[in-house]
Amino acid sequence: MAVIMKVRLNFFERSLGIFLISVLTGILVAVLEIQFRCQSEAEADVAEAVEGGDLGIVGEDVQDFGDPNYSSAPEVKTVCVFPKNSAKLVLAGEQTELLVGMENIGESPVNVIAIKASVHLPFDHRMLVQNLTAVAFNNATVPPSVQATFPYVFAVSKYLQPGTFDLVGSIIYDIDQQPYQSTFYNGTIEVAEAGGFLSVESVFLVTLGIALLVLLGLWLHGQFQRITKKTKRAPKVEVGTRAPDASLDEWLQLDFLFTTLVPKSSLSVYSMDMIFRELLTLSLLPNQRRRS
Repeated sequence: MAVIMKVRLNFFERSLGIFLISVLTGILVAVLEIQFRCQSEAEADVAEAVEGGDLGIVGEDVQDFGDPNYSSAPEVKTVCVFPKNSAKLVLAGEQTELLVGMENIGESPVNVIAIKASVHLPFDHRMLVQNLTAVAFNNATVPPSVQATFPYVFAVSKYLQPGTFDLVGSIIYDIDQQPYQSTFYNGTIEVAEAGGFLSVESVFLVTLGIALLVLLGLWLHGQFQRITKKTKRAPKVEVGTRAPDASLDEWLQLDFLFTTLVPKSSLSVYSMDMIFRELLTLSLLPNQRRRS
């Protein structure tokens, strides 16, 4: 019966282990498939943004600024602020606002044309991740010795993998009909999922951890049962190896001789002195035999 139970327990442990491995493999395949789809859709969105220009407009005219390579004007100073977001946390798929400050320290007015930005990989700016929405301005002029603030609202793709990326933001303007471009921000941002704490990766990691704990518990349970079975075995008892007591052996011999040599019917005839002498003689016989 014990052997049958042990075989059943081993079969159950193996079956449960195979089931958990199959579940983990299925989850891993699903995660990889979801990530592949997300990356494909994100690349498609980036391609559409690059081809279509994807411009946000303030005013009536629509322009595709492309990727101009203008120099910055020395009489223009720019600064960037993330209001109520000092950590520069950007939720994927949701709008994020930043403020671009411009100061004209020259003698000619500055005509602001547009604000644009792009997301790059932090270790290589040549790797473009996404072109963000560009905002065009009409009749936005900053007179000499004046400071002005321009809002810029953008949203990264909802399929963008959470992590650290570089944001490059530029403001395009002209002075005396000469175009210029100044970079107001070139730093890192932290992209996070907008869905909350739980994500596909976190669910997979939690499931993997629980499965490993279950397998460890089954292994410890099997080891504990083996140890308890060994301790429950009855100890071996040796029979017939104990040395007999010499005094008990002599007493039994005296009792046997006394009962055989002195009948019960003749006990009244013997006196106490004769019985004592007889017993003494019988008790000395074994010692005399040992000496001889």
